[in-house]
Amino acid sequence: MRAIIIGAGRGIRLMPTTADAPKCFAEVGGRRLVDWAVEAFRANGVHEIAFIGGYQIGKVREAFPEFTFRHNERWEQNNILASLFYAEDLMDEPFICSYSDILFRPSVIEELLASREDITLSVDTNWLHRYGERTEHPSDDAEKITVCDGVVTRIDRKIPEAEAYGEFTGIAKFTSAGAQRLREHYHRCRAAYNGEVFRDGRTFEKAYLIQLLQEMVEAGERLAHVDTHGGYIEVDTQQDFDYARANWAKGKKKKGEH
Repeated sequence: MRAIIIGAGRGIRLMPTTADAPKCFAEVGGRRLVDWAVEAFRANGVHEIAFIGGYQIGKVREAFPEFTFRHNERWEQNNILASLFYAEDLMDEPFICSYSDILFRPSVIEELLASREDITLSVDTNWLHRYGERTEHPSDDAEKITVCDGVVTRIDRKIPEAEAYGEFTGIAKFTSAGAQRLREHYHRCRAAYNGEVFRDGRTFEKAYLIQLLQEMVEAGERLAHVDTHGGYIEVDTQQDFDYARANWAKGKKKKGEH
């Protein structure tokens, strides 16, 4: 099992923190976001880590020479989905992919690894708790999920709050078979929508990972989910950064977290 961290973008909404550093270098509790991620992976025996970089990739290379790197040199022109597939050559075995601008407990990875499903998404069921004062990243921007009997039925920002089961944390696990199906759907859609609108007014090159996952749901693929109840924080804006620094500490869990 390997981990693939997607960290090519600059993170404009986290300025000035990202003025001269990659987004994953933002420090919370005296440690960088990427340090927390590495700890969560290694605590669960996942020691092979790949990093897809773009903006300030040199600083990540210097700090983590043990990583396997893939360089998304078009990070200013593409988006998360295209960025992930710069590491397609590393998807010939089971892997966990993760956004780089998130905090998550080791238990999130533990639960994913325990899943026997080919494709499993991590979902925060306590997601709405953080949105009360999150004016810079409101809930209509959340990657929300609906489920039924342990299976994801929809993953879309447009899901109404009241209908959402939780928020996709940006972490997903794929077995070898799951990875193969992910690749097949990616290339099918890339060929079908090359240069054209894919979903929600976006071209395929500018697509989000959740848009391909939703395409897979609609194509009949089974996407399972495992849940955390608050063991996750997204750090997308300066407001999020302040919240994380006030509410996340090493070895300390807030009430209701696992």
